[in-house]
Amino acid sequence: MTDDLFESISQRGSAEEAPENIRIHEIANELRRCCQLYEAQLRNGEENVSRFEIEQRAAELYAKNNHLWIPLSEVFDLGVPGPSGNENDLYVSNNLIYKVNNLLSSGSILSHFDKMVWHNTLFYETAYSFHAFTGVDGRTIMPVFVQRLVKDAFPATRIEIDTYMAALGFEKISENGRFTNGIFEVWDLLPRNVLVDDEGDLFVVDAEIKRLQ
Repeated sequence: MTDDLFESISQRGSAEEAPENIRIHEIANELRRCCQLYEAQLRNGEENVSRFEIEQRAAELYAKNNHLWIPLSEVFDLGVPGPSGNENDLYVSNNLIYKVNNLLSSGSILSHFDKMVWHNTLFYETAYSFHAFTGVDGRTIMPVFVQRLVKDAFPATRIEIDTYMAALGFEKISENGRFTNGIFEVWDLLPRNVLVDDEGDLFVVDAEIKRLQ
């Protein structure tokens, strides 16, 4: 597990931190507390459980206690299934898109929360909000985040992406859509993950992000 999430990273300053990030911080702090309690119980019982399993059980307990649990059988109620990737199953409802993440990329619930905070900090126009957890009772737990649907847009060109990231202070470090500003490294910024509307505005709808500092 990581403590990176609990540091203030907003470029706006803590007084102006995005409300989406404030809520993600609050939930992550509570999950961290639940993990510590669960670890203590396991130590007393001398059970050998991985950190990832501890996160999953703590998240399931938190979700069910706070009415933030969606049974996996009810996930389709979120909206119309959209094109899914390696880590996200998508469901579209009106102006929103729900992303059910299988954690294959992050490998951790708290690490995925980190990524959402960083995305919101860098690309607030496509900010994520936490919606709920879903999964199979006592087994796999997956976070569900929601994002505003970007309508009437199409994939941006690589030149448009390069120009946009340069305007944000990022330097391109490879041809596969990888950039850095010395604080964050962002990659997978390819046309399938960056949209442009008819006014020429770009929207990063998905990206891999890690913090360097």
